[in-house]
Amino acid sequence: MSTLLDAPPTTSRALSTVAPNPRPFRLVRHSLALAKRSLIKTWRTPEALIDVTLQPVLFLVIFVYIFGGAVSGSTHDYLQFLLPGILAQTIATGSIAIGVNLNTDIAKGIFDRFRSLPIPRSAPLVGAVLGDVVRYVIVTVSTLAIGYALGFRIDANPLRALAGCLLAVLFALCLSWLPVFVSMKVRTPGAVQGLMFALIMPLSFGSNVFVGTDTLPGWMQAFVKVNPMTHLVDAMRGLFLGTPVGPHVWWTLAWCAGFVVLFMPLALRAYRRKV
Repeated sequence: MSTLLDAPPTTSRALSTVAPNPRPFRLVRHSLALAKRSLIKTWRTPEALIDVTLQPVLFLVIFVYIFGGAVSGSTHDYLQFLLPGILAQTIATGSIAIGVNLNTDIAKGIFDRFRSLPIPRSAPLVGAVLGDVVRYVIVTVSTLAIGYALGFRIDANPLRALAGCLLAVLFALCLSWLPVFVSMKVRTPGAVQGLMFALIMPLSFGSNVFVGTDTLPGWMQAFVKVNPMTHLVDAMRGLFLGTPVGPHVWWTLAWCAGFVVLFMPLALRAYRRKV
């Protein structure tokens, strides 16, 4: 009799051992683990960081010393105007790499291994985006460093300058869901790179990165004023140089939210269908 009475608790303990309750924040834990994988991969292939370290140097040197005198009459004044724009442009083009890398990993079958693991289906994509934050921090630091070497100076307090850097990194993280989505829809890494450059270049050059909005033709100003790059550049110029930022910070945050709300679900849906 006592054996029969003792049986249910033992069975219950056995069942609880076999099927434990799921831990909270599984997506966060697994995404961070896969983000660490991306960081290790970046550490082992430092040549992959050339686009976020060498590119801003080339653009600053070329545009400041070749076009600076013609555009603003002073290379120093043009450097103060140009650096936030170059940072925005480089951080946007730097987000293309995540789409190329994801497409390459899918072609190699790495995501088939992820699918066999007991992790949320969206964790590989979220982890890849989080792991790419190191690229955006590097491009921000390297651009400001070369800018200081050339004579650029931040005229605002450190908190405003830090806010400008964080805004740039946040914009890049949110924008990166666009190349992630593209990488799920096209077949080759070259196609990802070509399509993304076709999308990013008009946003970069059709903005106030290189010249003021009021110097552009009237028909073009309408596009420039609603361009997300324009709002980001104006926000960073205000935060770095201590000038009024107006509504540009809020517009930039709105664009960040729009990128995530639109492209993150599309990317996850395409990922589930692809793998």
